Amino acid sequence: MKPPPRTTVTLADVAAAAGVSKAAVSGVLNGKPRVSATTAQRIKDAAKNLGYHANPTARQLRSGRTDAVGFVIPELHRPYFGELATHLANQLEQQGRHLVIQRSGGSREQELAAAQFAQLRRYDAVIMSVLGVDPPDLESLGFTIPLVLLGEKSMPGAHPQVLMDNETGAFEAVKHLLTRGAQHIVMLGGSHSPDRNDMTRRRTQGYRTAHTTLGQPLIEELIIELGGVGAESGYTATTQLIADGHTFDAIFAVTDVVAMGALRALADAGLRVPHDVQVIGFDDIADCNYTVPRLTSVNPHKEHIATAVLDLIAVPNNDNRVITVPTTLNVRESTL
Repeated sequence: MKPPPRTTVTLADVAAAAGVSKAAVSGVLNGKPRVSATTAQRIKDAAKNLGYHANPTARQLRSGRTDAVGFVIPELHRPYFGELATHLANQLEQQGRHLVIQRSGGSREQELAAAQFAQLRRYDAVIMSVLGVDPPDLESLGFTIPLVLLGEKSMPGAHPQVLMDNETGAFEAVKHLLTRGAQHIVMLGGSHSPDRNDMTRRRTQGYRTAHTTLGQPLIEELIIELGGVGAESGYTATTQLIADGHTFDAIFAVTDVVAMGALRALADAGLRVPHDVQVIGFDDIADCNYTVPRLTSVNPHKEHIATAVLDLIAVPNNDNRVITVPTTLNVRESTL
C-alpha cells in the first residue's frame, strides 16, 4: 500500500518553488529579509500559491516565546475586568501577541493554581489580580517569567504592581456630594475594619477623609458592608436602608454595578435621583452612560492601567516598582 500523499507544505517546498535557500524563505516570512525586494516578493508569492502556513510550535521553540500573556482575574462577569482585558488585548495585538484569560475565583488556592498553570503554559508573562495570595506564596512559586500584579491588596516587595488611586478617587467622589449639599451619605460597600488590605478599606478611607476635610460629621451606621460587589447586593442593601427608615440624601457605591442596584432600589421606592438621593459609583464602566439617570462615576483610567502593566512587562529588572494610576471623577446626571 502506498503511503498517503503528504499535504503539509514545508519551508523546503517554498524554497524549491522560489528557487532560493530555506534560509532566505525563513528570513522573508519572519519579516527579516536578506534578499532583494524582487526575490522577497517571489518567495511570498510561492508561499501563497502553495498554501504555506508557518508552524507556530516550531517558531515558539526557536524563539523561546509563545506570544501569549496570561491574565488571571477573580471573576469573568465583572464589567471592570472585561473592559480592562479589552485594553490589554488591544495593546498586545498591536505587538503581535495575545491575551489569555484565566479565572481564579479570588481564593488563595485558585490564584496559586492559576499562576502555576500559566508557568506550565510558558506564557511570555503573567498579569494577576490578587485577592487571596500573599508575597510569600508568590515567592514559593519561583516565577521564571515576568509577573505583574494588579488589585488593591498591598504586596510589598513581591513583584511589580499597578494600583489605582482608590483613596483619592473616593475622596473626590464624596467631596463632590458634600459640596452639592449632601449631609447624609451612605457608603455602600464600605468597611469598618482598619485591618483589611483591599480596595474596600481604601475607598472607605477616602470617604472618611472627605468628611473630615470638609468638616461634615460622619455617621458610622451609614457605612454599609456588603457580601459582594454586584447589583443584587446594592439593590438589597438600599432596599433595607429604606425599609429601616434611615435618613440619607446620597450614596457612594464601592463599584458601578453596586450603584446600579441602588438606582433600581431607589426607583422602586419612588425616590428620584438626583432630586431625592444623589448616587456615585466607581470604575466608570461603559454602562454608566446608559443607566437612568446616567451614573456619575470615578474613572480609574483602565487604558492607562493597561499601558503601565505592559510597560512593566517590557522592562527587565524593574526593581519591583509600584505604579499608582490617578483617577478622575466623571460627573453625569445622577449628581446634577
